[in-house]
Amino acid sequence: MSIKGRVHKFGSDVDTDAIIPARYLNTIDPKELAAHCMEDADPQFPAKVKAGDIIVADKNFGCGSSREHAPIAIKGAGVSCVIAKSFARIFYRNAINIGLPILESDEAVDSIAAGDELEVDLASGRIYNLRSGEEFKAEPFPAFMQEIINNGGLINYLIDKG
Repeated sequence: MSIKGRVHKFGSDVDTDAIIPARYLNTIDPKELAAHCMEDADPQFPAKVKAGDIIVADKNFGCGSSREHAPIAIKGAGVSCVIAKSFARIFYRNAINIGLPILESDEAVDSIAAGDELEVDLASGRIYNLRSGEEFKAEPFPAFMQEIINNGGLINYLIDKG
């Protein structure tokens, strides 16, 4: 699966409260959550994010509470992939469970700037910066995790497997 999108860049320790503020946790509707996605980190994000865009962040993305709302809000906003140096463990698992692709790559995060256009091959872990021509490598997911993502999340994967 290949993804192409424009980068929105964030720093370290972006917690789940910054991804989706607690005041909006009275719903699990992806569209409603998307309307407030990342607004405490960047108030303009909900207005400027477009379908297919990519979030790039430093270390410990998704730290804080274990709310599944955070990756749901990101996916609902149309973000196709999140690339970071590292992810909080529970965010990592929640992202896979709902089918949001995430990749870890120190080199990519250090070299990619906001507004860059990326092409990401999830199967190989290849991250290509169309602006700079640089190519980076992230560890691809094992086959079973790729199937979960390709099915749109764990529940769809289990339904598909019957």
